[in-house]
Amino acid sequence: MAQPPNAGSFAEMQQLESILEAGASRLDACRVGEVHAAASAFPSTPPASGRTIHARPPSVFFAGIHGLERIGTHLLLDYMRMLLWRLEWDELLERQLQSVRLVFMPIVNPGGMWAGARANPNGVDLMRNAPQDAIGRVPPLAGGQRVGAWLPWYRGKLGAPMEVESAVMLQVVEQQLQGRPLSFALDCHSGYGWGDSIWFPYARTAAPMPHLPEMYALKTMFEQAHPHHGYAFEPQSRQYLLHGDLWDWAYDHTPPGNIFLPMTLELGSWLWIKKNPRQLFSRQGFFNPVKAHRTARVLRRHANLLDFLARVAYAPERWLPRGQRRQELLDRANAQWPWGPPG
Repeated sequence: MAQPPNAGSFAEMQQLESILEAGASRLDACRVGEVHAAASAFPSTPPASGRTIHARPPSVFFAGIHGLERIGTHLLLDYMRMLLWRLEWDELLERQLQSVRLVFMPIVNPGGMWAGARANPNGVDLMRNAPQDAIGRVPPLAGGQRVGAWLPWYRGKLGAPMEVESAVMLQVVEQQLQGRPLSFALDCHSGYGWGDSIWFPYARTAAPMPHLPEMYALKTMFEQAHPHHGYAFEPQSRQYLLHGDLWDWAYDHTPPGNIFLPMTLELGSWLWIKKNPRQLFSRQGFFNPVKAHRTARVLRRHANLLDFLARVAYAPERWLPRGQRRQELLDRANAQWPWGPPG
């Protein structure tokens, strides 16, 4: 594979390193693994967070699991810059971050992003790399396949350990999220549909997640705070099932008694292609807006969602459903999402 002019790095990694350098007095950064692509080695992107560890629920933001989907990484990098700039003058944000821990992992698959590929350097689609199989029919190929890396959506060899990127991401989830009584995660993707969606478990089954009332409470609060948000907020199983989803795996391996609420932000790229059909002639254009003004619009549009997840962790005792309220939310959720195979 031909190496880029600046082998061993790429624009998004350079931006991340610049942000970490600029925020050195406010951020912690750690390297949790190393990925090799051709002759280049990349650190598995370091989580960055406020320096103080707090008892409040953490919110962790991920992107770049698919190397072609750069817009999600750009969204998190832009938000990290915004937080650093605001901390220069925003005392309310300063107080918030004294009580809420934010963690960012904006380039989960650095080798894939460097190579301009969806999969990692071994040809594995990381979001189909966990060992569990779906219960029900999955889309051919797209639901995950083990035929070989020469076909898309390759899960990896049956019985093989998970890829280093998957293992590192789950290590961060275990260390930062699963051991807490309450925690949140948002994973940024692109490339599916005419509009933007927020998906939550399950992807492996059409059955509801055990913490459906808590997720429905989160959805309701976001809609009340941002009534014109425009997202389709729903279980991923309403769209399609797939094998090996990492968030299903992480959710199912959260210790009993803890509440872990993972979400996937799926940025709908089909509308970008409709507005600019020439994007079809570019692999990047399938998954990212090409026009500068559309990129800027995407980066502006989703800041409210990131802010919401940063703020909702501040006082969970004010909104977490209990008793009869929890049953009422469960009934509403079941009415909104009749459970069954994707239609």
